[in-house]
Amino acid sequence: MREFTEQELVRREKLKNIEHAYPERFETNYEIAEASKLEDGTLGVRVAGRIVLMRKMGKMSFLTIGDILGKIQISVKLDMVGEEEYANFKANYDLGDFIGVEGEVFTTHTGEKTIRASKIEFLGKALKPLPEKFHGVEDIETIYRRRYLDLITNDESKQKFLFRTRFIKELRNYLDTKGYIEIETPILNNKASGATAKPFITHHNALDIDLYLRIAPETYLKRAIVGGFTKVFEIARCFRNEGMDLTHLQDFTMIEGYGAYLNYKDNMKFLREMLQTIIMNLFGTLEINVGSEKVDLSGEWEEVSFRDLILRYSDIDIKEYNTKEKLLEKIRKDKIEIDSETPLEDLGYGNLVDQLYKKVARPHVINPIFLTEHPISLSPLARANDDDPTITDRFQLVINGAEIINAYSELVDPQEQEKRLLEQAKLKANGDDEAMPMDYDYIEAMEYGMPPISGWGMGIDRMVQLLTNSDNIKDVVLFPLMRNKEENN
Repeated sequence: MREFTEQELVRREKLKNIEHAYPERFETNYEIAEASKLEDGTLGVRVAGRIVLMRKMGKMSFLTIGDILGKIQISVKLDMVGEEEYANFKANYDLGDFIGVEGEVFTTHTGEKTIRASKIEFLGKALKPLPEKFHGVEDIETIYRRRYLDLITNDESKQKFLFRTRFIKELRNYLDTKGYIEIETPILNNKASGATAKPFITHHNALDIDLYLRIAPETYLKRAIVGGFTKVFEIARCFRNEGMDLTHLQDFTMIEGYGAYLNYKDNMKFLREMLQTIIMNLFGTLEINVGSEKVDLSGEWEEVSFRDLILRYSDIDIKEYNTKEKLLEKIRKDKIEIDSETPLEDLGYGNLVDQLYKKVARPHVINPIFLTEHPISLSPLARANDDDPTITDRFQLVINGAEIINAYSELVDPQEQEKRLLEQAKLKANGDDEAMPMDYDYIEAMEYGMPPISGWGMGIDRMVQLLTNSDNIKDVVLFPLMRNKEENN
């Protein structure tokens, strides 16, 4: 049996006094944000929203209703709405309830835009009281678990999620103007392909087969290129069964785009210009706050190789320590403590280099850089460099220690791709959970012919985290996954 607080019991009693507590609809003619900008004297304004502030007084009361986009004050007078309705309002309306209002816009002597209500209508009872409005929801657990309360009480959170929506809209608009076509690819995959990451496994009851949740949409977007698309992208929910920290979640939103007849240098320029255009449209400046730092995103962005960046912050030259055994011995000799879910001795050379970079170099990067020349075993779907086949034509955009974009010239040779995936399959068999499996269905698609391609992927959650200067990636994910509470099991 559920137990209710005293306030909840009182609200349930009030509910009995309301004839139509949950009506079917209420016809509005303005959104709240629009109504707050109307000229004084505008008549017949009909708006609806949640009561977020209320001052009940004698013959006139004031309340504020709001939604995600705005708030407006309402004045409720006995002689305007009638004695019966005013008494009902004073007796039964609470903070958190939804109401509809019709009336005339005016501005109070304190300068606040207000609707003088001629009619009020009850639209929905809140059986639980809202958190104390002055402070808003402050408990982190409650913020993530009950985001709706966070949105009701914290304007900063509201603005972050509205910003996220605007950012995605700007992203789509920019790509549309550049001739990119948005498509959708499967979330349930027969192969965990598209990136080196540990997958989630699920079971398809009707087909009685195990499937993988999408790691990345890459191989399907490239199949679309085989089918005749030349510029294509997808905003995709992806799933990687790996660790959580302030910049990583196991389920996340990313965008991937692919262009035929391009190389990674073309995308380096394209993506810099894209982000600079979008950020300028959103902020009116290319200087953003990141923690206590100001990051300047204008102009050209530095290019630096994997080798040079690791050397900048350690004495390890990956050209010299060019095998897994040599590099692992050097890491241990230098007492570099690397946290990895997979034991270091089970990682392939490329993933070991990546773990070293993440430990010694990436945390020091503040201003944007293009990190280039990744080891080939770290990039099984990327094109090998023509002059040095041990590295790939690839870059990552890194800002403030976070990898924002990953891009490369794609490997389009099916025979070379088959060889690389066979090597990945051996690594996986030897314990490297992040290695990719063999995918002959993808190889077959490649064998029908692929043009030169360059592709890129960007974590939308992480980019929005950066642009809103948020400490935790969960701050910009509307409903992050949380462990079940005991009582809900």
